[in-house]
Amino acid sequence: MEHSLRAARVATFVYFVLCGTLMGTWVVHIPAIEDRVGISHATLGGLLVLLGLGAFIGMQVAGRLTDRLGARVVVPAGGVLCGAALVLPGLARDPWTLAGALLIFGFCNGCLDVSMNAHAVHVEKSYGRPVMSGFHATFSVGGVLAALVGAGAASAGLSSAAGMAAIGVIGIVIALVSARALLPAAPTAAGTVVIEEGESAPTAKGRSARGRIWLLAALALMIMLCEGAANDWSALHLKDVLGAPASVAAFAYGTFAATMTIGRLLADRLVARFGPMAILRYGAATAAVGITVVAFSPWMWAAFLGWALFGLGLSGCVPQLFSAAGHADPAAAGANVSRVAGLGYVGMLAGPTVIGWLTRLVALNHAFVLLTLLCLTAAVAAGVLRTGSARTRELTSSSH
Repeated sequence: MEHSLRAARVATFVYFVLCGTLMGTWVVHIPAIEDRVGISHATLGGLLVLLGLGAFIGMQVAGRLTDRLGARVVVPAGGVLCGAALVLPGLARDPWTLAGALLIFGFCNGCLDVSMNAHAVHVEKSYGRPVMSGFHATFSVGGVLAALVGAGAASAGLSSAAGMAAIGVIGIVIALVSARALLPAAPTAAGTVVIEEGESAPTAKGRSARGRIWLLAALALMIMLCEGAANDWSALHLKDVLGAPASVAAFAYGTFAATMTIGRLLADRLVARFGPMAILRYGAATAAVGITVVAFSPWMWAAFLGWALFGLGLSGCVPQLFSAAGHADPAAAGANVSRVAGLGYVGMLAGPTVIGWLTRLVALNHAFVLLTLLCLTAAVAAGVLRTGSARTRELTSSSH
């Protein structure tokens, strides 16, 4: 049994790396595809909405299928579909075919994303201690791999279609090979669901539980909106506001991404010791301090420090929200994770746009005050994870 759980955990790591690699491969080929199709940045921005729409729909579909069929069926199917769909943007020759390609790729990516997160919840429940943040850290590793492979493919003279097709085929093979190690179904042993003191089981399964899921989803939207804003505006902040050269400004996002990855590698141990509520509360508060420093400091070194704190603070927040949603009801883990992940994904896509709108009214650095307010709101609302703290104590005690 211990061997099968370890194998399932390793397989889950593989699928997170795979998802990050497939999405990262599309990202690194965006400039070449944009040039070949002959569209402007503005048109590309509009087409990316279809990518997000497809992902949102895919998340809702896959969440329910995962609950019905099991992660062992849906996760590898999502991996195969996502690998196959990766080549479609590389084959697009005009805005219309690119639009269709992005809608399909987004749908397949959403299927893989939600199903692997639902399986990660099952692994965490069976493993007996928090492991969710580590899975999310390896998603970032996939992005790094995609950047390295993309650079190698470009230097070798491969076209976007050939490079994306090659990665897609490898992804399909990995998805199929890793499928056997996945858990066959969500664990539903007695005592695995923890109900908050003073709360009855019927209430937990009724309107109160649904309201809690949507509150988790709203918090995911806030946190991932902050992540999306950092992805697109961190380097521009150093360049346009503080006057840094482009080569130096690029390190702003690198600093944010590095501390976020490090934080996620460490977060599981902190969750086991202090509980998910503390991670969300103090993490969001740390992120609020970091982005406030970015918004108001005139010094470049302080801006780097602010972006570092912002990434470190945000790093453990989203995994706790996904984990809490999945553990709320094992029989509906996929559907609940899909709601939280879907709304969070909307926030990730909306973040750059919202900050862009605000720059019409205020300076870019002052627009970041919105992110401060969102982080503070998440910190105040962290009590929604109080039942998660009880769950963490149960997981920790069950591992002994």
